[in-house]
Amino acid sequence: MGLAILIVWVIILGIAILLIVSNIKIVPQAHAYVVERLGGYKETWGVGLHFKMPILDRVARRVSLKEQVVDFEPQAVITKDNVTMQIDTVVFYQITDPKKYAYGVESPIAAIENLTATTLRNIIGDLELDETLTSRETINSKMRTILDIATDEWGIKVNRVELKNIMPPKAIQDAMEKQMKAERERREAILRAEGEKKSTILVAEGEKESVILEAEASKQAAILKAEAEKQKRIKEAEGQAEAIRTVQKATAEGIEYIKEAGADEAVLTLKSLDAFAKAADGKATKIIIPSDLQGIAGLTKTIAEVARPDVTEKVD
Repeated sequence: MGLAILIVWVIILGIAILLIVSNIKIVPQAHAYVVERLGGYKETWGVGLHFKMPILDRVARRVSLKEQVVDFEPQAVITKDNVTMQIDTVVFYQITDPKKYAYGVESPIAAIENLTATTLRNIIGDLELDETLTSRETINSKMRTILDIATDEWGIKVNRVELKNIMPPKAIQDAMEKQMKAERERREAILRAEGEKKSTILVAEGEKESVILEAEASKQAAILKAEAEKQKRIKEAEGQAEAIRTVQKATAEGIEYIKEAGADEAVLTLKSLDAFAKAADGKATKIIIPSDLQGIAGLTKTIAEVARPDVTEKVD
């Protein structure tokens, strides 16, 4: 009897321990637990160790507080110029209020997907095809703002929205490819023409510089030649002057020797005339003789005539 009671108490104690252990909860990092008591919201558990009342309390929802990414299927949209295309979006969101997330909307992800599709149709409907293809950043910004405001009541914050793919109809894609090809060919032709133009300009500038350098070289050569000719003439003139000075000096020394030897005035006059003749060197057309030498010159002529034999005979 005592053993049976002991076994019963052991069983009760084991059940109690199991109940206590099963109602101890540890919330990991970046998570939150929404706890209900008797079917109603009681509290939200953060990171750490928690204990709930057996049977009365239950963890209604485990929520991840990390940023999450959801990739939605392509949506058919129509542009302002009536072009139908497929666009798929990627939404980055984060749960900021676990209570609102648990009780705000029945299926949050489905709600975000539908809201994204309707928002995208509204935005693209105000844009033409070309604007849609070139305004990704504008579309992303508008969608993020609209979705963030709408999902705030659901405890969700939309951090970023990206248009993953924009797929126009096949015919439009072909036309766009042809247009892009034509544009690339046009740019290539422009670049080639600009390159040829720059090359021609550089060649012309090179030829111009060459002509200028040749002209400068010719000018310098002419200047150097003129300088050389000038120096040559100066040297020749200096040589001639030096020769004249040497002759004059020699003549003067000869006359000085004659005077020292006692020669008379007539001999000196003849030597002077001879010096004048040498000074002229056969090139002068006129020699100015001092007046005092003219009489002596006449005397010298007379003496020469008397000395001629034919004149003597006639006188006889």
